[in-house]
Amino acid sequence: MDSTDRSSRLFYYKFKAVLQREGWLASPYVGVDGDGKIQYLSQEAPRDGFATDSVDGYAIPGFQNAHSHAFQYAMAGLAENHLVGTHDDFWTWREAMYQCALSVDPDQAEAIAAMLYAEMLRHGYTHVAEFHYLHHDKDGKPYENLSEMGDRMVAAAATAGIGITLVPVFYQKGTFGQDPQPRQRRFISPTVDAYFKLLESSKNSVKDYTKASLGFSVHSLRAVELADIKTTFDNGPKDLPFHVHVAEQKKEVNDCLSYCGKRPMQWVLDNLPVNERFHLVHSTHLDDNELNLLAKSGAQVVLCPSTEGNLGDGIFRMKEYVDKGGRWSIGTDSHIGLNPLEEFRMIDYRQRLVTHARNTFGGDAGHYMINEEIESGRKAMGISSNNNFEIGGSFDAVIVDGQAPLPSSTSLKNLVPALVYSADAHHFFGTIVSGKWVVKKNRHNRLGEIKSKFARAMRELNTR
Repeated sequence: MDSTDRSSRLFYYKFKAVLQREGWLASPYVGVDGDGKIQYLSQEAPRDGFATDSVDGYAIPGFQNAHSHAFQYAMAGLAENHLVGTHDDFWTWREAMYQCALSVDPDQAEAIAAMLYAEMLRHGYTHVAEFHYLHHDKDGKPYENLSEMGDRMVAAAATAGIGITLVPVFYQKGTFGQDPQPRQRRFISPTVDAYFKLLESSKNSVKDYTKASLGFSVHSLRAVELADIKTTFDNGPKDLPFHVHVAEQKKEVNDCLSYCGKRPMQWVLDNLPVNERFHLVHSTHLDDNELNLLAKSGAQVVLCPSTEGNLGDGIFRMKEYVDKGGRWSIGTDSHIGLNPLEEFRMIDYRQRLVTHARNTFGGDAGHYMINEEIESGRKAMGISSNNNFEIGGSFDAVIVDGQAPLPSSTSLKNLVPALVYSADAHHFFGTIVSGKWVVKKNRHNRLGEIKSKFARAMRELNTR
């Protein structure tokens, strides 16, 4: 679509280049309308008079954070004191997480999420899937508004200016075949009907923020009765992305085998119509048959490398999975790390360490990882697209500083791998969401307000 005839209604950006799926488009003009949608994308200047922000930088698509537990940002780095002579693993870390979950009130949860989302934007994420299971008050009683805490996540996203897909989570059991524990009381929907009421209430949480949408989820096989998982998916929305934790821990795999005679991923593949609507978080421990079937299913694995490493989960079989055509995205989960480029490096380098080879991915590995993360990550949000930037799509981008030492000295041919394998947030000049700067010169435009509320919440919690 050529929008030169509408130039008076568009605002234009001029960049050194923008990164499309097929490669760099040099010296483009990007014209956005009042809703932040791209209506012009061309190397040719618009014909009429127009307002332009000429940016000395390179636009790459805003990253998609496909798995977030926002409240856990409050405890980032606080579970790292390992007493000599004791064993510390995912299951002991989980006790610290429960204490954090039981402590925060709605105002504090919103302040924590807003700070987290502002930091995500600074690191280049422009959309987050909030895997949301902190539903009830501190006594485990539902709020009068069942989606009170969902409202707070969306309000935090609106404050920060990030896109959000709210994913209300069905969490029912303590573990396989066991009632929930008291410290899980804020998470619990006791029945499928109770979860669907929460999901219905969550529709109101996203209706007034144009960058908000909805997904649905069961937490995991250990957290919901197996029959209820099937009922939830079969009777749930037909047009929303479906998210679930699967096979994160070896103990989880063994417990599932003992409970139902099947491994977690085996049960999912045998009992649910796994397809591209499925976003299977972690999927760490898979056997050969599970890996083959999953790669053929069209589903996306959501990898959270910094959290998976921090928790000692294990290493996903990425090279084999990709060789079979498997699809994937990334998330920051517990938010022990927030740099998407670091997540890419961890994915690749772990494979190099176990295969003793450097070519985890064929061709331009950096460009492949960005393309895959954007395409599959958008699916996790419920967004369809044909290119990184396209007419009618929201202009969401992270801008690489054209004056930073490496980018300023690197050709377009080598710029993507130089960024993916060498850069951090300091190489980013800023972040644009819906056609407007929300981060500029590495500083969020509402940092003072957001940081002040976050600091107050941290003082009140008195855990840091």
